[in-house]
Parts: sequence; structure tokens; C-alpha cells
Amino acid sequence: MALSRGGGILLHPTSLPGPHGSGDLGAEAHRFLDWLAATRQRYWQMLPLSPVGYGSSPYSSLSAFAGNPMLIDVSALVDRGWLASSQMPAATDLPDGRLDFGRSGGLRTPLLRRAADAFFAHADPTDRAAYQRFCEKQAAWLEDFALFMALNETHDGAEWTSWEKPLAHRESAALERARESHAGAVRRHRFAQWVFFEQWSRLREAARAKGIRLIGDAPIFVAFHSADVWAHQELFFLDEARRPTVVAGVPPDYFSATGQRWGNPLYRWDKLAQTGFAWWVDRLRALLDLVDVVRLDHFRGFAGYWEIPAAEKTAVRGRWAAGPGEALFLALARELGPLPIVAEDLGVITPDVTALRDRFRFPGMKVLQFAFGSDATNPFLPHNFERNAVVYTGTHDNDTTRGWFDEAPEAERDFARRYLATDGHDIAWDFIRLAYQSVADVAVVPFQDVLGLGSEARMNRPGLARGNWDWRFSWAEVPESAAARLEELARLYGRAPKTDPADE
Repeated sequence: MALSRGGGILLHPTSLPGPHGSGDLGAEAHRFLDWLAATRQRYWQMLPLSPVGYGSSPYSSLSAFAGNPMLIDVSALVDRGWLASSQMPAATDLPDGRLDFGRSGGLRTPLLRRAADAFFAHADPTDRAAYQRFCEKQAAWLEDFALFMALNETHDGAEWTSWEKPLAHRESAALERARESHAGAVRRHRFAQWVFFEQWSRLREAARAKGIRLIGDAPIFVAFHSADVWAHQELFFLDEARRPTVVAGVPPDYFSATGQRWGNPLYRWDKLAQTGFAWWVDRLRALLDLVDVVRLDHFRGFAGYWEIPAAEKTAVRGRWAAGPGEALFLALARELGPLPIVAEDLGVITPDVTALRDRFRFPGMKVLQFAFGSDATNPFLPHNFERNAVVYTGTHDNDTTRGWFDEAPEAERDFARRYLATDGHDIAWDFIRLAYQSVADVAVVPFQDVLGLGSEARMNRPGLARGNWDWRFSWAEVPESAAARLEELARLYGRAPKTDPADE
């Protein structure tokens, strides 16, 4: 599915400013939409929107279907009459602007609990009907998720294999008893999801009105400690104790000399194929209800993936195993129609991966920070691009462009300076210009590069389990000139919308 030529920004909503320790779907998200529209951008790209799990990573989520309650604008719950203004904590931000996941979640959890209690005590009929419609529409995943979260709280976050065996093995009588004994908590988790989806719907409608398309993110794998694996154990390689026998990762590469052992359980693609890949169809359908385009993470894993014995501590001793290939995407297309997918085709790319991507005309990714490590034949150099691509200055897994340039080998720095005809003093904007002037249909820039920030603003360091995903900005950091510069590039290189957003 072709993407319109345009520019966009990569910024996860948690990185927005906000009064309660984390960015959310409230006023600042809508303000950012206004900023994107004013700078003539077409796209807002985000990381996965699911509730975070181990290491606070959005790529290690408690559910592939649920929304992250940390993104709920709790101030709006006062306007709905479910919280009193006296119950709200004083507006505050962390001193260094970083996101404290524990503090933010600890603030929202009791507020959402109070709001849920108030809602179920005296919500008006219209809201009750909307809540009921949501629960019925999302029941296929929502019921398992809400129960999983209630049990997760009861067991203090311990992995589900350590729960009582009847619950871990999902014996029907045990599940029914758990639903009854944890009915209040289950109901509150349903409520939080309804609030998230309601707030998200308003944000998406606002984006559409401004002609801005939302790019979401679907990790190929799911976390072991998740409602997905607990509820669908038959779809994963698990032993009799329900522990993974093999796990996901990647072999040694640009990011790590020992590879990356992600630890996610691996799919039994043969079992999924027997259902017509129903779980994946449901997953993509649910995500496309939230966003316009999906960045499919680790696309190469659909052609072949790195299988690591679960007992191994690193990713060095693994093997390549065959993925589902075109069968999955044919099934998705039959059920969902044209697939608005961007293939994250980075890493060890073999001809079968390229053939799978091209078979379905999925645009691939070009990262400018990878462009200067060899010579003029480097596929990440813009003169080697095809139009059907999305170019990035860097991604959430890269350093910021300024940070990269400060630490890159001198040979790469020299190549970049000569290629760009620059002295490198404003390297982030040199890269932004290079991305926007390329033939790639879409150019996406991490907001850190728009702000010209260094390594202190990096979002993720692959291979490190802690200390990631916590960068946030404040509007005081946004130079007044940034909007004008970005708008100029969008217009100059044909990436600005040519019509009124309402007409697109």
C-alpha cells in the first residue's frame, strides 16, 4: 500500500510533557498534533502503545492488544465526574525531565481505581452503554487480559508459571473461581482499557482532521509474562512446566558483539497456520483500529528467525529457523485488505527477506546513521534509495544523530562531512535535510534530532535491560526556529500536504 510523500516525527507519547510524571493522551498530545500540522508534517510515528512489562520496555508488553494505562490523561477523569479535583495530586514534573515509570504508574493506579469505583457507582446511562459496547467488541482479548492483570497484582508481578498450577494451566474451574473472587479488579482493568481507547479515539480523530497519519509499531514477538502467552499457550514452544524451550533474539550484529537474547517465546507457526493465522489477524486488525500504518518490527523474522535454546545466556549459540513467509501475509490480506505495513528490514538481511518484502510491496527502512561505514555502494546512502522506502536519521535503537556523530570513528565522520558538504557543526539538521531531500516516500525524524540533542536524550540502548525509554522533552527545549526550518524543508522537498487536511 503506497504511502504519500511526506515527512514525520518519531515521538512516543510517554516523551511528551505533562503534569503527572509521564506524557499522556491529553492536552500536550493535542498540542503536539498542532505543532506537526503547523510544520506541514504528514506522519506521527510512535512505539508500541501497550502496557509495558520487564525493563519498562514497550517491546516487552503485558499484552499485544491492550493500551498502556500510563498514557491515560487522568485530568480528564475530573471533567467526566469520576474524580474530584481535590483527589488530584499537585501538578509536578520530575526535576531532570526523565520519566519515572514507578512513580507515574504509582500515581495513576489509585486514581484509576477511584475513578472506576465512581463510574460503576453512578455513571450516567450513556457512559454505561458505551462501556458495555466496548467490552463486548473487545471481549476476545479483554476478558483474558483483565483477569491476567488481576492475578498479576495478586501475585505481585511474579511470572504466571509460578501461580497456582490450575491457574497457570488455565483449568476452567480455577479460572471461573478467579473471575468471581477478583471481580472488582477485573472490572477496574476493563474500565481503564475503555478510558484509554476513548481518549485514543479522540486523539486519532484530531489527527485525521489535521491530515496527520499515525504510524504504530507491532513487535513481532510478545513477552513471556503476558496475557497473550498465558491465554494462548498452545501457540508457543513451551515445555510441560509451561516454560519456553527456545527463545527469540538476533545473532551478533552492529549493536552487540554477543547478539541480543530477547528471551521472548517463539511461535509455533504450524499451529497458527492451522487457524488461518487467526491470532495475527486479530492482532493487526486491533492495531489498525488505532493507527493508519504499522511498522512491523523485526520483519526479517517472518522469513527466518534466530532460535536460541532457552538455557543459553547469550544469543551466540542459536540457529536460523524458517518463519511463516508469504502464507501469513496472504492470510492477513485476505482478512484485512491492502496492508499498510512498513517493514523494519534492518540487521542481517538475506535475499529471502528482501523477496518477501517486495512480494507485498512493503516499504523498507533506511537509516542514515548506517550510511557512512563503507563506501558509495552503501544501501543506506540516499543516492541508492528506491522511492518505496521510509528514511530515518536514526531510530529509537540508535543514538541521537548528534550523539552518533560525536562518537563515530573519524573515517565515518569524514565521509559524512564530505557527502553532506558540511563541517558537522549542525549535523542533526544536516541529516534531516538529507532525509527530506531523498526520493524515499516518507522521511521520519526522531524529535531529539529536531531539538539537536546529544546522547543524554537517547531512547534505548539495545542489550541493556535498565535505564531506557525514559526520555521526555519540555516545550522550553524546542527552539522557535525549529518549526520554521522543518516547514521549509517539507515545502522545499515536496513533503508538505498540498491540500487542506479536511479534503485529504
